[in-house]
Amino acid sequence: MPRRTATLLASTLMLIALLCAGVLIPVPYSEMSPGPTVNTLGDHDGEPVLQISGRKTYPATGHLNMTTVRVTGPDYTMNLFEAVYGWLDHDNAVVPHKTLYPEGQTPEQADQENAEEFTQSQESAKVAALDQLHIPVASQTVVGSVLKDKPADGRLHAGDVIKAVDGTAVKQVGDVAKLVTRHKPGQPVVFTIVPAKQAAAAEKQGKKPGTAGQKQITITTEKADNGRAVVGIQAGVDHIFPFPIDVKLADVGGPSAGLMFALGIVDKLTPGDMTGGKFVAGTGTIDDKGKVGPIGGISMKTVGARDKGAEFFLTPKDNCATAAKDTPRGLRLVKVDTIGDAVKALEKIRKGDVAGLPSCSPAGAS
Repeated sequence: MPRRTATLLASTLMLIALLCAGVLIPVPYSEMSPGPTVNTLGDHDGEPVLQISGRKTYPATGHLNMTTVRVTGPDYTMNLFEAVYGWLDHDNAVVPHKTLYPEGQTPEQADQENAEEFTQSQESAKVAALDQLHIPVASQTVVGSVLKDKPADGRLHAGDVIKAVDGTAVKQVGDVAKLVTRHKPGQPVVFTIVPAKQAAAAEKQGKKPGTAGQKQITITTEKADNGRAVVGIQAGVDHIFPFPIDVKLADVGGPSAGLMFALGIVDKLTPGDMTGGKFVAGTGTIDDKGKVGPIGGISMKTVGARDKGAEFFLTPKDNCATAAKDTPRGLRLVKVDTIGDAVKALEKIRKGDVAGLPSCSPAGAS
């Protein structure tokens, strides 16, 4: 066989071997890519995303789109070829698998965590929106979770309202731990509670549960690793809204839609259009006080928003520098730190005063 032919054949076989290796060799990475966007002012799968009853609402046009990131699942095994292709694709990101799914976390646990974060983001969005509109929202301290095989297991239940500990009224969530840790391990502590089922029935009517049906549960404390007395519960806060607000959106997880849900609620409860008919998208977590927090995958969310036609993108302050490094052409980043910032920005957008919008700059830019 001529040397040239042999060299060509060897090179071809090596290339085939490398391609096969690229397909067969697993690598510990996951891929993130632009996901769907949903207008919080509109419908999704045939029904309104935001459903408000018991309060006057107003028609809202334009877009206040929440944005998402599509990620490979926790069980997905990426090969070397896919990883290289992802690294070369401008709109996607290949990241270490453990960045998205901590070691030891099962797919079921990942799904549960995303669902819980999504539910909590909805609750905080409602509270922040109503606070922005100066509509009072009542709150109460509840049993958030009960640790298995701890003293409270089977005695207290998630959703039980904690009215008092040892006869001392519980006024805020931090009171529970303070009152329990006054005891020494092995001593009894008395919880005055309203059972979760009864509390839920009152909440549906927009009311706090009354004293009827209250129970006193005595639990013997045990010693925690730090030496303090504990019963094995995590206290939480439950809000009682003056009228029903429901978010109808399936197959979405995580906390990053909080800001856009809150703005959608404000728009529907306010006469006129907050966007002036413009296409505004955005992202950001939100807490009960209306503080906007950073999220992951910002560059993919801006790409997804622009692909759908967004002109403006409400960007958490702490994501601004990253988002500004590679902003899609035709999309204007608007920096926000609170829901109040976002409402003011939308007012400028509605009036056409875009020159006055707070903008994002790359890190190190002046």
